[in-house]
Amino acid sequence: MEVDGKIVFFNESEAVAAEGSEEEPEAVPRRKPKRKQGKREEDLEGLPVVVVEHSMTEEELAALFGEGGWKQLPVEVYCRYGFTPAKVEVEEYHVKVYVGKNTAEIVRAPHPESLLRGSLVSPSLEAAVMNAKYVNAVPLYRQEQEFLRYGLHISRQNMANWTIQCADRYLAVLYDYLHEKMYGYHVLQADETPVLVNKDGRPAGSKSYMWVYRTRRMYTDRQIVLYEYQRSRNASHPREFLKKFSGICVTDGYQVCHTIEGGREDLRIAGCWSHAGRRFDEAVKALPKAKQKDSRAYLALTMIQAIYREEKQLKELPPQERQNRRQLSVRPLVEAYFIWVGENLPKVPQKSRTWEGFSYSLNQEKYLKVFLDDGEVPMDNNAAEQSIRGFCIGKKNWVMIDTVAGAKSSAIIYSIAETAKANNLKPYDYFEYLLTEIPRHLDDTDRAFLDDLLPWSPYLPANDASPAKMK
Repeated sequence: MEVDGKIVFFNESEAVAAEGSEEEPEAVPRRKPKRKQGKREEDLEGLPVVVVEHSMTEEELAALFGEGGWKQLPVEVYCRYGFTPAKVEVEEYHVKVYVGKNTAEIVRAPHPESLLRGSLVSPSLEAAVMNAKYVNAVPLYRQEQEFLRYGLHISRQNMANWTIQCADRYLAVLYDYLHEKMYGYHVLQADETPVLVNKDGRPAGSKSYMWVYRTRRMYTDRQIVLYEYQRSRNASHPREFLKKFSGICVTDGYQVCHTIEGGREDLRIAGCWSHAGRRFDEAVKALPKAKQKDSRAYLALTMIQAIYREEKQLKELPPQERQNRRQLSVRPLVEAYFIWVGENLPKVPQKSRTWEGFSYSLNQEKYLKVFLDDGEVPMDNNAAEQSIRGFCIGKKNWVMIDTVAGAKSSAIIYSIAETAKANNLKPYDYFEYLLTEIPRHLDDTDRAFLDDLLPWSPYLPANDASPAKMK
């Protein structure tokens, strides 16, 4: 096949009679990966070390070797993990109160304000609740049971109220600041997933949606991941969220995003090659194993994989050089793929999985080619999908969100948790620090203090930093 004066070779099989079969292929056995050298040292790096010495007394040594008949060899060192289970204690604040002898003025010693007036909740406790639910997907009813094992009678209703109020009152301040910061990036990625909200004023079973927007992974040192709850997938929602953003947004081909692009000159939508290959993957898996490699769906996957292989070699290059190299090595493969798809669309049964894959690619061609002309744009939207995965895992455990207020606060908390993980922070420590610091500044008219709380701030406590990469 000739593309732009260059010959691009693909070995197309013409044996496609088996494309309609629905049999499942046999599972392919996986090889056990080799153990990485130095993994133990890597696992221990950054953890606090408590040295426990084991020695013998002079009397014991003399009894074995005689008086002075011994010398010490190099110390042998063994490592074990030490683990301390969760500990609960009551923090009782004794605030001294003073009054002037000649005035009625009363002064209290400086002390931290309550996180929520009249409540027993503390930053450390609320951080534990948030971390359990929004990072480890533990529903509140199971946390209630676990607290009982520690002798704490904390109802799930109390935890829900604490979490909603802390998200709205404190974490929302940082959420809005991160939203503003997000507008300064050139490339964003977006995705959404359905969620059920029990009390939203609509009939039972009505779908709501949790949207996610994130900076692309190329911005390794300053990543932002933001969730947003909405009652629908209407175009007005991403339009409002991205109203101050100028650049390129990578999506999965959802039509409403294309509608938004049509009304703006400063916004472009890029497509997802991972989505382009999924229908072909389904078509191949529906075929008997012996006939999979003879299908057009398999060949389409092979061509897409060839594009990915070429792109992978450019991963470490700076954006401009990556863009230049894409023109030489990636674009010919992309152009050849679309020519081949156009030629083969009439040759497959309509409405088959392979036909749907061909149609998707041709309909999305404009968007699937955007990455070729900008070195900062990724080939796919996988990063956004992975950022919303934590929510999807949690959703399997708690099934639905009870109220709209709970859904909105969940969006805020998931945003802080995923942003922390994306920047290699420990979510629990970050939650606790934010819930300690933000209340001290709520009366500030200047929001400059938030710069010191950003997940890449050099002023964060050292314990917030993860000792191991979490991505």
